Amino acid sequence: LLFLQIVHILNMTSAKIVPFLLHPEESFHSLQIRIEFETGISTGNQELLLETGICLDPRKPASQCVIDGVRGWDSYMVYLFDKSKTVYDGPFASRSLSDSVNYIVQDSKIQLPVPQLRKVWAEAVHYVIGLKEDYSRLFQGQRAAMLSLLRYNANLIKMKNNMVSASQQLKAKLEFFHQSIRLDLERYSDQMTYGISSEKMLKAWKEMEEKASQCAQAEDIGYLDEQIMALHTEIVELQKSPYARRQGEVMESLEQRAIDLYKQLKTRPPDHAYSDSTDMVKIIVQTVQSQDRVLKELFGHLSKLLGCKQKIIDLLPKIEEALNNIKEADNSVMQMQGKRQREIWHLLKIACTQSSSRSLVSSSLEGTSPASTPAATWLPQSSSGNVPHPLSSMATPKDGENFVQVIEENLSYLELFSSILQEVRQEQNSGMMVS
Repeated sequence: LLFLQIVHILNMTSAKIVPFLLHPEESFHSLQIRIEFETGISTGNQELLLETGICLDPRKPASQCVIDGVRGWDSYMVYLFDKSKTVYDGPFASRSLSDSVNYIVQDSKIQLPVPQLRKVWAEAVHYVIGLKEDYSRLFQGQRAAMLSLLRYNANLIKMKNNMVSASQQLKAKLEFFHQSIRLDLERYSDQMTYGISSEKMLKAWKEMEEKASQCAQAEDIGYLDEQIMALHTEIVELQKSPYARRQGEVMESLEQRAIDLYKQLKTRPPDHAYSDSTDMVKIIVQTVQSQDRVLKELFGHLSKLLGCKQKIIDLLPKIEEALNNIKEADNSVMQMQGKRQREIWHLLKIACTQSSSRSLVSSSLEGTSPASTPAATWLPQSSSGNVPHPLSSMATPKDGENFVQVIEENLSYLELFSSILQEVRQEQNSGMMVS
C-alpha cells in the first residue's frame, strides 16, 4: 500500500474530485483516456495543471502527477480544465448531507439525548469543515489557472517584444533603402545624357522602390500592439481584483464556531439530558450560503481568467505570422539593396571600360601630327625614314563594325602604344616637353 501512487483529479467544470490509482510505468496518454471515461472531457480538450500553474508534460509518464516526498501523497491535487470552455457555470451544488445531519436540519428544534446529539453534531462539524475545504480546493484551482495565465502572458510579452524589435529594425532598413535609392535615381538621371543609360535597370530600380513601399505594410503591427496592451491591462485588473484573493474568512469563522459549539456539548453531562440543534443548524445554513456566494464569485473570476487565456492563445499565431512577414520583408529589402549595389558596381565597371577606350582613341588621334609629340623617336621607322601612323598597322573598322572591338583585336599593339603615351604624359608633367 505504501508504494501505491494515487492522484486526485479535481474537475473544475463540475467541482468533483476523481481519484486514480496509477499503474507502474503508466503513460500520460493512458491516464488521459481514463480521465475522459470518468469526466467526459476528451483527451484533446484536457488541460491538467499542477498547483504551481505548470501544465503536465504529455511526454512524461503519468507519475509526474504525484510529487515526491512525504507531503500529502494521498491528497495532492491536479486540476482539470476543459479547453473547449471559457465560461464555467458555477457555483455547483454543495456536498450532500448525511441522514443524521439532514434530520436535524429539517427540524432544528427537535429534542435529542445528549449522547446521540454528540454524534449528530460531530457529523455536522465534519460537514461544515468539508464545505470550507471544498472552497479551498476550488480556490487553489483558480489560483493555478491564474498562474498558468501569467505564464502565457509572459510568453506573449516576450513574443511581442521580439515583434516590436523586428518591426523597428525593418522600419530603419526601409528608411535607409528609400533614401539611398532616391539618391541613386537622382544621380543616375543626372548622368543619363552624357554617361550610361539602361532603361531595363531604371525600370528595375523603380519596381524595387514600389516593392519596398509594399514591405512597409509588414512593419505595421499597431493593431496587434493595441490588442496586447488591452489584454495586459485586463490581466492586471484581474490580479488586483478582490476575487483573486481568498474569500473564505467567513467560512473559517463559521467552522470555528461549529467546533466550539461541539466542545461545549461534550462538557455537558450525558445523564438523561435533552437538547435541540438550533445553533448548529444556523451555522450549517450560514456556511452553505457563504459557500454559494464565494463560489459564485470564484467561478465568475475563473471564467474571466480563462477568457483572457483564450485571447492569448488566439493572439500567439497572429504574432507568429506578423514575425514571419517582417522577416520576409527584411530579407526582401536586403536582397534588393544587395542587387542594386551589384548593379551600381557593374555600371562603374562599364563606365571605366568606356573611359579607358575613349582615352586610348583620343590619345592615338592626337598623335597623328608629326610635330605634336616626339613619340616618333620610340616608334619603328620605315625604310624611307618616315614614321608610320600609330594606327596604320591596326585593322580598320568596316561598315557597321564597332571600333572598340577592332581595337581589342589589336590588344598587343595597344599595350605598346599605351606605354608610349604614359611616358609622354610623364614628360609633359615634368616640363620636358613644350606644347
